[in-house]
Amino acid sequence: MLGFWLKPSRPGLAALLGVLLSGCASQPPWPDSFNATTLNDVPFHPQEQYQCGPASLAMMLNAQDVEATPDELVDRVYLPQRKGALQVEMVAAARQYGMLVYPLEPELDHVLKEVRAGHPVLVLQNLRFGWWPQWHFAVVIGYDSAKGALILHTGTQENNRQPASVFMATWDRSKRWARVILPPDQIPATAEPLTFLMAAHDLETTRQTAAAKSAYKTAAKAWPEQPAALLGLGNIAYQQGQWSEAEEYYRAMTEKFPDINAGWNNLAEALSKQGLHKESD
Repeated sequence: MLGFWLKPSRPGLAALLGVLLSGCASQPPWPDSFNATTLNDVPFHPQEQYQCGPASLAMMLNAQDVEATPDELVDRVYLPQRKGALQVEMVAAARQYGMLVYPLEPELDHVLKEVRAGHPVLVLQNLRFGWWPQWHFAVVIGYDSAKGALILHTGTQENNRQPASVFMATWDRSKRWARVILPPDQIPATAEPLTFLMAAHDLETTRQTAAAKSAYKTAAKAWPEQPAALLGLGNIAYQQGQWSEAEEYYRAMTEKFPDINAGWNNLAEALSKQGLHKESD
């Protein structure tokens, strides 16, 4: 019977990442090197009434060469009873296309850094008040520091220049929710290893196995000091019945991170499946 670290839901991997994340917090300084940038290759889809979610998500996916239209996304994200979409539906729908959804830190400079790197940013705004909200999804595609404005595809307006003060006020009221949506073999400009690995883990738990494997491999190359990438790759191989491949990843984990018991336990399971002795004994 599989141990705790090998259950399909990956509670062990989530626990490891949670412990590691609890010790990490960063507040990067506001960069002073921004001038003006516009991502002109991000398609624009004007929203139908109350359907900013499908329109914004279609723009984000199209920017990564994923074919999707607002109409086909309506059934995935739009909730008629709420006359809108919720963040959880937006994120889940993006993952269904095999995309990695990365949560940004609630800082404007992180949004600007992603845009400067060529990544549009999906944001949630509250266009009214906390006690009378009007939630709205938009896509940040540029900025003009000289004029103090962000450039958004929003509602029925393409390349809308929004004063930074207005953007920040409406973004603040959504608790500064922002996401980058990228193929799993790409790393966001502001990526932190553990946050990226959690995003990869989310792909795994939603059965986007190929995308999760790609993300774990990307993380293993970018951050070789992180054990969770090897653990995730080993777990995927194990679930697929690829015992020797799982052994390879678990063995690499035990060699690089001998103090983490999960690597040894899972290596023993992979060896047992092949009728081999348990090297962890």
